[in-house]
Amino acid sequence: VKSIVQAFVLVFQNITSEGFQPVLKSPIEVGSAFEGWSHHEEDIVYRLFVPLSPPNGHTFHLELVDTEGEKMERNFRIHVKLMCTCASEPQEMLCFLHHPEEELRRNQKPSLLESQVFCTGSYLDVNKTARWFYQLVRASWVILPQSAIWRLKMLPFDRSCKFQMKRNNASPLTVELMFGVQQGKSNIFVGNQSAEGIFTPSTTWLETYAVAEIKFFSHIAEKAHRDSFHLKCLQICSCSLVGTGVSSYIMKTAVMHLLTIISISRWRRKYFLLRLQDIMRFLHSCLEDKCLNHFFLGNKNLPAEIKLPLDFPMAEPLNLFQHLEQDPDAHAEALRNFRVL
Repeated sequence: VKSIVQAFVLVFQNITSEGFQPVLKSPIEVGSAFEGWSHHEEDIVYRLFVPLSPPNGHTFHLELVDTEGEKMERNFRIHVKLMCTCASEPQEMLCFLHHPEEELRRNQKPSLLESQVFCTGSYLDVNKTARWFYQLVRASWVILPQSAIWRLKMLPFDRSCKFQMKRNNASPLTVELMFGVQQGKSNIFVGNQSAEGIFTPSTTWLETYAVAEIKFFSHIAEKAHRDSFHLKCLQICSCSLVGTGVSSYIMKTAVMHLLTIISISRWRRKYFLLRLQDIMRFLHSCLEDKCLNHFFLGNKNLPAEIKLPLDFPMAEPLNLFQHLEQDPDAHAEALRNFRVL
């Protein structure tokens, strides 16, 4: 899957090299399928995150959106601005700010703002960018050598680009192309995902930790023994949560916390049942206390290899069980479901 998406990106880069579209970086595999703990094999979605950077003569400015007291996620808008290129060497392009409009129209492709293929007003639009990816995937497929042995089926899209690839009588592979903009030089991005069950405006991008999470699991894998069962523990516990109202992301967060508390040498096969008990007890304790802190915001125990924005380590810890504090009935139901589990 990764090699095919990389081939797509190379084709995209070649097609768009003469215009002023967002610049596509190498795709990063993210999510449970690539982290190694996916369950429900028939429903696996292979997610790859494609970082976007501004084309020449443009800059992206991330603007934090006021969420009116809602603290469960941070929303951003990506403000696209033109920048002066008069002093750039070699002089490969006309300056959008200081060259006459008539000369620009005659000798240069429209700016990212002028084309409005990607922007609504002066802000990068998630839906328009997803539509651009969708059209490029469909148009580029015939160029790829893989098209001779795989069949492509485009899936309905909203804020992301999804498609299936099928080979002979094998089960289809479902791929989702995610995209977004990096926060500084950190492993935290603003991305195209939407808040579950909440309408998200097309110019709103949500903070995503998917790249930081895959980097955390890679860091653990480098330190782990060959018979480490930490991913199998996460997989089994996540499967057991189906129908309980507790999401697999909550379980993932709990296990990530425990991986920084319990030595990685204690996650080997012979400690398998003990670690399963630790995970369930930890999650039960968090439910009783109505508190499970976000893994990245305000966490000072993260490996140094994970690069965070400067404000993250000092940020107030974010409680993922905040809704249980506010709703006693939901808290009681969550405890009942967990006791059954």
